[in-house]
Amino acid sequence: MFGPQSPSVDHGSPTSTVDGPSVAGPGRVRTERADKARNRARILAAASAAFAERGVEAQMDDVAARAGLGVGTLYRHFATKEALMEALLERKFEQILEVAQRGIDRQDGEPFEILADVLREGAEVTAADAAAQDALMRVREVVWSDVLPTQSKLLAATQVLIDRAQAAGTMRSDVNADDISMIMCGLSATMSAGVWDWHRHLELALDGLRVTAQRAHR
Repeated sequence: MFGPQSPSVDHGSPTSTVDGPSVAGPGRVRTERADKARNRARILAAASAAFAERGVEAQMDDVAARAGLGVGTLYRHFATKEALMEALLERKFEQILEVAQRGIDRQDGEPFEILADVLREGAEVTAADAAAQDALMRVREVVWSDVLPTQSKLLAATQVLIDRAQAAGTMRSDVNADDISMIMCGLSATMSAGVWDWHRHLELALDGLRVTAQRAHR
């Protein structure tokens, strides 16, 4: 079971770092903030590996051990397993949102090709921990509800890119951001399976979205 332990007890690895509130001067505060940031990064990396290997059945103590931290330190950062899964999803959406926003800022290419580049780069971000992300796709709605604001921003940014490509006449007019989300979820499943070329999957999907001269005259 996954129940939080007392934050005053830090069971486990001797490499764990105490990251509670500081009562010292500004120098120590900065150091402890840096420690917290490092610990959080270690926890998220360990959680990604644990979920990739064991799916959502991964245990919190396993995540702590992989991170080289005590369980108490883990629970000070993430009080529940759901909070940890939420953080992983949030981080992934934020990374892909940054890619989409860079695409919106681009002025140097044909609109559909800019969208295609965004989807390719976003796919590379997803591929970095595809198995973990595929497992997280199956989590309870309570986790997804907490990342909806960032997900909504990503959908809105994607729609901007779609609108530009459609206005240029180089993308199918019946496609919206939800369709792209569906395609990318399918791509994530292909990545996690590990037996097919997800790059080919994506390029086939892009070809289905692109308006070619032949399609335009149908």
